[in-house]
Amino acid sequence: MRQSIDEHLAGLLPETDSQDVVSIAMREGVMAPGKRIRPLLMLLAAHDLRYQGSMSTLLDLACAVELTHTASLMLDDMPCMDNAELRRGQPTTHKKFGESVAILASVGLLSKAFGLIAATGDLPGERRAQAVNELSTAVGVQGLVLGQFRDLNDADLDRTPDAILSTNHLKTGILFSAMLQIIAIAAASPESTRQTLHAFALDFGQAFQLLDDLRDDHPATGKDRNKDAGKSTLVNRLGADAARQKLREHIDSADRHLTFACPQGGAIRQFMHLWFGHHLADWSPVMKIA
Repeated sequence: MRQSIDEHLAGLLPETDSQDVVSIAMREGVMAPGKRIRPLLMLLAAHDLRYQGSMSTLLDLACAVELTHTASLMLDDMPCMDNAELRRGQPTTHKKFGESVAILASVGLLSKAFGLIAATGDLPGERRAQAVNELSTAVGVQGLVLGQFRDLNDADLDRTPDAILSTNHLKTGILFSAMLQIIAIAAASPESTRQTLHAFALDFGQAFQLLDDLRDDHPATGKDRNKDAGKSTLVNRLGADAARQKLREHIDSADRHLTFACPQGGAIRQFMHLWFGHHLADWSPVMKIA
């Protein structure tokens, strides 16, 4: 699956003339070695939801989300925001190509993402519009934009755990929710399934962000280390042990939602347990997930 995703991404962003610096930055940002967890989850969700469309359309939808995610990382890394030097083990886009190129590359990737969804041939027009709306809402002023704004302006404040969870959802969980809604739309899933997938995404996103915060000083993240020092994250607020327990609770809740949403398929569930189990094993055998 990962190979198929990487090959599809490479086809969407072909190598170009050396003078086209923005296109080069777009391609390098996307093709840098990443986890691909979002498009992988979308392909697994399609399997569990018994998606009947073409693989080409499915890959377009999954890659559109990966393009969106990469675009958001380029902007998050900018000096006026997180001021990061490393991403996926490589210099951030603005470090390598300059700030203006990073901004333009991000806009280019977002435009490409929306165009991919809008042009999916084997989805009825109404469902295409719904899918575009899901992604637009996730990216916009009530989604990633608001989450990044809060993270920049409130992270140094003495936030309550609930306020931190709310920001984490906007930063991370909302894109997980949108991408699963896009697959559910493509699979013509009933509203009850879509609601349960949204509940799963809320828990999965919180667990994912907690894991990222716990690994802030881990040498294998491919990002700048100790960027959360002094910030009011749940790890800093509650302590590492309590944060790990909270992470486990979110995984257990996510598992229950999946059991209801996809009773005839367990691909996402298996992936979730294996993926978190692998990363949590860095800390304690107690945290390993069966």
